[in-house]
Amino acid sequence: QVQVMESGGGLVQAGGSLNLSCTASGLTFNGRAMAWFRQAPGKEREGVSCVSASGNPKYYTASTSGRFAISRGNAKNTLYLQMRSLTVEDTATYYCAAAANAYCSTQWSRLEKYSYWGQGTQVTVSS
Repeated sequence: QVQVMESGGGLVQAGGSLNLSCTASGLTFNGRAMAWFRQAPGKEREGVSCVSASGNPKYYTASTSGRFAISRGNAKNTLYLQMRSLTVEDTATYYCAAAANAYCSTQWSRLEKYSYWGQGTQVTVSS
């Protein structure tokens, strides 16, 4: 049984930092690209970042590039997202997703590229 679980969300002031983690089990973690998505109320789910199975290449959406850092620990079946300089626009539910293959392509932000999803963790940034 595949399980994907995010943790680390919470309330933070604008300009602050937060670190998210995602653990996955029941799948070949080191053979899959992994990604973070987010969804704000009333908005569509959007890709935040993707990391290939080997750790590279990585992709970021324009609004998070330079502020967020994705990484993975294959030995621990864990995906990470370090977020800094947070703004109220980063407020959303953040989801971890496991891709069907090993590489993040230029199409990495398309939802259909991912086979498994977590339940999400809430990130709220206050002004």
